[in-house]
Amino acid sequence: METFPATLRFPQVLALYIGSVLGSGILILPGLAAEAAGPASLVAWGMMSVLVIPMALTMGLLSVRYPSAGGVSHFVTRAFGPGPGSLIGWLFLLSVVVGAPVLALTGAGYVCAAFGLGSPSRLAIAAVILLTGLVSNYLGMRTTGRLQVAVVVTTIVILAAALAGSATAVDPGNFAPFLPHGWGSVGHAMTLIFWCFIGWEAVSHLTAEFENPGRDVVRGTLAAAVVVSLVYLATAVAVIGTRSYGPGVSDVSLVHLIRLSSGAWGGYLSGGAALFICVAPAIAYTGAASRLAYSLSATGYAPVALSRVSERYRTPAGGLGFLGLAFGLVLLGFSSGLVSLPTLIQLPNAAFILTYLGGCGAGLVLLRGVRAGRFVSAVSLALTGVILLFAGWSVLYPALIALAWAGFMLHRRHAGRRSEVEPGPAS
Repeated sequence: METFPATLRFPQVLALYIGSVLGSGILILPGLAAEAAGPASLVAWGMMSVLVIPMALTMGLLSVRYPSAGGVSHFVTRAFGPGPGSLIGWLFLLSVVVGAPVLALTGAGYVCAAFGLGSPSRLAIAAVILLTGLVSNYLGMRTTGRLQVAVVVTTIVILAAALAGSATAVDPGNFAPFLPHGWGSVGHAMTLIFWCFIGWEAVSHLTAEFENPGRDVVRGTLAAAVVVSLVYLATAVAVIGTRSYGPGVSDVSLVHLIRLSSGAWGGYLSGGAALFICVAPAIAYTGAASRLAYSLSATGYAPVALSRVSERYRTPAGGLGFLGLAFGLVLLGFSSGLVSLPTLIQLPNAAFILTYLGGCGAGLVLLRGVRAGRFVSAVSLALTGVILLFAGWSVLYPALIALAWAGFMLHRRHAGRRSEVEPGPAS
């Protein structure tokens, strides 16, 4: 199996972790969570900031022990065998196929709203976001890592400027009543906020390309968890303190917040912020999924075309080609009206959750000898299991993926039997 060059140092590692987690959720979820639970949504943000640490550490500790382009799929294979491992791989890969275009369309929608552009521009901007992820990963992780550092730094600078500028508009009176909808609303807000804190599993596919994974994985995981949590909490405080939420406002709360700090230019700044916010996770998830596609194919659990590697850059060209085709089909389905953005947003939810469940279950088996390894895995497994209860109809998507996986496995088994009975070449 191909070994991709280890070129990522700690700054790139940290940027990849932050970029994979600090995604499009920050554009809409602080407002939606505040609308659901009022100022008490801050409790939900605080609790998730703490609970995310075991999830992040589980993926980080597994990555240190078992670095592989297969990521979570590789962990599950080591713990439970190649069948469950390859199924988890398919779940993650086909979640990214939908999730990355959703992320790009969300960011593009913000940009279009900020600059007064129409639907064709939204599709074009979404395509540019996805192409950035595809091209940067094709050119290699050294280029990708440097670009990710630039994108993440720019994102945090823009958000910090917006939050600092809006501080004078914060009214303490907006934090009362603190619990307008009861404690049940805080639980509901936590299920919404969960999506702001996933992404740790994406970087697990890239740890084999870290120069020093033993040193940088856990350090990068914890540092990114702190940075991301502080950014989310500060944004939530600013959204509530300026009352930048409510009907017609919650889903564009960041635009409203930035306008408070930047006046007429706020709309343009929010569009730029949205663009950078969505480019970072697009890069991380494209890199993760392309390497997973290669790993599945190289081990015989996906079509052989996905294992093609660029001779010049030593990058997973087959996986990137598959993702590019799939992204194009999703954008085409959206542009034709065949599927709506709300449907696309919900589609991969359960598949992502099941990927985490598989990784946490693998952690219980594989981290027995690691201090606190089984504890963080158990906490993560319980938390993710609770979240799965709220997945709703989106469980149909992983069910379809499982059927497709079973069909491929059956074809693979039959092909293996045919090759065994066919006579060899005449001597």
